[in-house]
Amino acid sequence: MEARVSSMQIAVVGSANCSTEEYGVAETIGRLIAGNHATVCCGGLGGVMEAVCRGAKEAGGTTVGVILGTGDGNPYLDVVIRTGMGHARNVILVNSGDAVIAVGGGYGTLSEIAVALKTGKSVFGLCTWEIEGVVACSTPEEAVSLAVRAGHQYHLSHSRQGL
Repeated sequence: MEARVSSMQIAVVGSANCSTEEYGVAETIGRLIAGNHATVCCGGLGGVMEAVCRGAKEAGGTTVGVILGTGDGNPYLDVVIRTGMGHARNVILVNSGDAVIAVGGGYGTLSEIAVALKTGKSVFGLCTWEIEGVVACSTPEEAVSLAVRAGHQYHLSHSRQGL
């Protein structure tokens, strides 16, 4: 039997309706996550979610979309998880990541940030909600570097516990 390689997963959250700047930031984040051999997890729709997947795919990475409905999601997804749960899927998405990066966003993103903080995940933000617990980052490089470091620590401490 072949040994399974466990991969760190970084959840990227943000709005389906994002600015051109946020789209570019998310695309860069996707490339950087893939360059660090981590999997991108996102809500699987448009905007920030599409951009992060597009960047990851351009860099040869793997993408997972946790969809709120039963559709196919954006064209850059490798794996689609159709929850049919509406925004309750935010809990699944955030818990799928070893760390979370938030880019822009509205109340859906805020709920994802809240769930992440409540469950002990590190959250790194770019142009997003300025709330206690979110580490504000200046560049995509900073956000990904910090998320990979925090995600690695989280992954190591939880992978053997089945949590």
